[in-house]
Amino acid sequence: MPISDDLSGVPTSLPPTLIGDWNAVIHGVLSHSASTGPALNKVLAAAPDFALGQAIRGLSCMLLGRSEMVVVARQAHTEALTGAPGTAREMAFVHALGDWLDGRPSGATGRLQVVLDANLRDALVMKLLQGIHFIMGRPGEMRQSIEDVIGAWDDHPWRGYLLGCHAFTLEETGEYAAAERAGRDGLVLAPDDAWGLHAVAHVFDMTGRARAGLDFLTGREQSWAHCNNFRYHVWWHRALMHLDLGEYDAALALYDADIRNDKTDDYRDIANAASLLSRLDLDGIDVGDRWEELAVLSEHRAQDGCLAFADLHYMLALCGGDRDEAAAGLIARMHHSQSTSEADQIMAHPGLKLAQGLQAFANGEYSSAWQHLNAGHADMLSIGGSHAQRDVFDRVTIEAALRGGHLDAAEGLLRGRMDLRGGNEDGYAAARLSLIHTARRQAV
Repeated sequence: MPISDDLSGVPTSLPPTLIGDWNAVIHGVLSHSASTGPALNKVLAAAPDFALGQAIRGLSCMLLGRSEMVVVARQAHTEALTGAPGTAREMAFVHALGDWLDGRPSGATGRLQVVLDANLRDALVMKLLQGIHFIMGRPGEMRQSIEDVIGAWDDHPWRGYLLGCHAFTLEETGEYAAAERAGRDGLVLAPDDAWGLHAVAHVFDMTGRARAGLDFLTGREQSWAHCNNFRYHVWWHRALMHLDLGEYDAALALYDADIRNDKTDDYRDIANAASLLSRLDLDGIDVGDRWEELAVLSEHRAQDGCLAFADLHYMLALCGGDRDEAAAGLIARMHHSQSTSEADQIMAHPGLKLAQGLQAFANGEYSSAWQHLNAGHADMLSIGGSHAQRDVFDRVTIEAALRGGHLDAAEGLLRGRMDLRGGNEDGYAAARLSLIHTARRQAV
């Protein structure tokens, strides 16, 4: 088989005429570019039996968290196994896809980590490991995987993207100053690294510096303009900063113009939208009829059962749009799942308790909501996503405690939330602590 090195210096079973196109695929994966899919299709059109290309197609489908894309991933897996045999490294990607299809994403990460250990400069496997660990709620593993290889990347042509990944893992593990430095350094080397830029945005969120965060993002729009739907997520971060400053009209303007400009049913896009509307609802802001389109889309996706993180955001939208029957159906599906896959184990706990709590909260049953949400709260990390994304569930849990009269519990959750944020008090925490203080004073 022909062998060509990619830009990481990793041997790839492609002829030299296709290696430039393959490098474009890897660069697209690193930069979350909208061009990644077309670039991969171009490679596979020229080399349909390229096992690694088929594996990346399948793994990308699995990352989408959509039941119909699992079917496509299985097709890609079959084509990878029946096509021309790849290198040992390439077949490891194929078998990692098989692990995930068998319900064991942890098996996929273990297999891919072996690949990275064998070539510390392998950009493609480095980034894929970050993505899978992320949806599995494993920030410690994300950070360790990066720090094990960072010393080998001093002269890597894609070092900026590694620094962006490192920045995010530092932020998610509480090293905020180091995260900001790494993210800014990475952007110097890779100005189109939207992941690294968004890692810095996370730092501003976690350290309660919303105005500085807006200053940082303003004028850098080209860093995420090229992105796939990840660009909506960066706009979401900007809206959260406005929200923390009490600039609700600005947050809603971003919602309409950027976050939901495209009415997609991608769970990540629905998560952006539903979590922002939920925050606004909790602050007493009228969001008009914006819940309706999210509820319609979420009703169609409520039986997917791919990821607890997705289900819980569908639940937010179903509750916001008064889709009681669909919400009950989603909970029933989570309750009766018999699968032993790792995803379904997370559905069973903490996913089911959190979903039940969200439904009870929407129905005004605040003590019940508090009991359910509190039961799932300690294990919430396992649903995946970031601190900023899971914070909407923290807020609903705190609100349920407040409205249910559990003031000490609410304060304890708020203090724990602030500890996670380096002791920083944002607009949300300040407002709720003030409510608790007022309620206690009135009770005397």
